[in-house]
Amino acid sequence: MTIYHQGAARAPRELPVTPAERAARIELAAAYRVFDRLGWTEMIFNHITLRVPGPEKLFLINPFGLHYSEITASSLVLIDIEGHPVRASQWPVNRAGFVIHSAIHEHVAPAHCVMHTHTTTGMAVACQRDGLSPTNFYAAQLHGGVAYHDFEGITVEQGEKQRLVKSIGDKQAVILRNHGLLAWGPSVPEAFLTLWTLQRACDVQIASSSAGPLNPIRPEVFAQTVRESGPGEKRTCEDVFAALVRLVDAKDPSYRD
Repeated sequence: MTIYHQGAARAPRELPVTPAERAARIELAAAYRVFDRLGWTEMIFNHITLRVPGPEKLFLINPFGLHYSEITASSLVLIDIEGHPVRASQWPVNRAGFVIHSAIHEHVAPAHCVMHTHTTTGMAVACQRDGLSPTNFYAAQLHGGVAYHDFEGITVEQGEKQRLVKSIGDKQAVILRNHGLLAWGPSVPEAFLTLWTLQRACDVQIASSSAGPLNPIRPEVFAQTVRESGPGEKRTCEDVFAALVRLVDAKDPSYRD
């Protein structure tokens, strides 16, 4: 894996931590712990990134080497749009992981949070020729809202960024073919509920496809299902994420450190 060590390519800066950055750090660290609670982990791999409010395009990312269960607000690494650490850090950054995220952060204006996973059922659906099947409750909520991007190998080539952005368009749920799942949103809760819905759709698809013939959903039902579904409701997204953070807090609030 290609990584950026502290001081690589850019000299570290003496940049104070603003209240907005501190709040972003706590929220993102909570998201990593939520992912751990849900089993959405892949050893030390995969990433959730979040833009820090302010005039510069700066982002928080997990330090490469820590498991999601170990991540705290203070251990997150602040990086620029090219993935270089802004401040000195004892931890490196996984370049291959951030190329995908930087493409979306840079070219999709409302994408303040980007999440990427390698869950078993998510990857299983990503490997299927027809992708997500519109035959279950959760898939119906995402009908017409899932983008696909073909696998091009380990994502380190800058040229893939434009192709990825073109593949995604304005869709917030993404299946990276033969690879995994991705979601983005204007906030952590909104990106999370989109990813959760996509993940549940994949879970149900893999379970149901092995149980026998699937019952199709009538085409005229999709529009109503999308209109009434939770992923597009900001308040619903916030309530869902807050509930999971409370569970994390009850067990181990150390992510706030």
